[in-house]
Amino acid sequence: MPRTHSTAYDSKIEGNVIFTRFDAALNWVRKNSLWPMPMGLACCAIELMATAASRFDIARFGAEVMRFSPRQCDVMIVAGTVTYKMALAVKRIYEQMPEPKWVIAMGACASTGGMYRSYAVLQGIDQLLPVDVYISGCPPRPEALLAGLMKLQDKISGERSFRNQKPELLEKLQDAMP
Repeated sequence: MPRTHSTAYDSKIEGNVIFTRFDAALNWVRKNSLWPMPMGLACCAIELMATAASRFDIARFGAEVMRFSPRQCDVMIVAGTVTYKMALAVKRIYEQMPEPKWVIAMGACASTGGMYRSYAVLQGIDQLLPVDVYISGCPPRPEALLAGLMKLQDKISGERSFRNQKPELLEKLQDAMP
């Protein structure tokens, strides 16, 4: 009876094997398949829609699947003026999104309240949600949104995904190892 080994060299699969870290593979998948939740609240939403059109083509970055169900999204793009009346709805939608989730503040109004210094306007969505990328402009061009999306992809690729998201599982694995 022939003896089997747990590892072996097979010349038939020589060019088809890739060695990498689990975090790197998981982050590669996440950064290239972002599903945005468009929160178009004002004029920035028009630029957000233009980004999905053929001229700018957000599909090149793996983010063309814009869903309007928070349970299917992992990136919230807050585009426009956030009023206090709308703030609780935005927060509720954010809380319904599954982990991991990221937020892009698109435009001056979403980032700082813009030109509106009134009792009705939230002075930046970062007072309500953790923002990962800020995009400046009033309204920002579609190219600026694509640049912000690339910054978010860079941030995602550097995360220690497994270690940050499942620390209790990591502890169990470390305890189980001799």
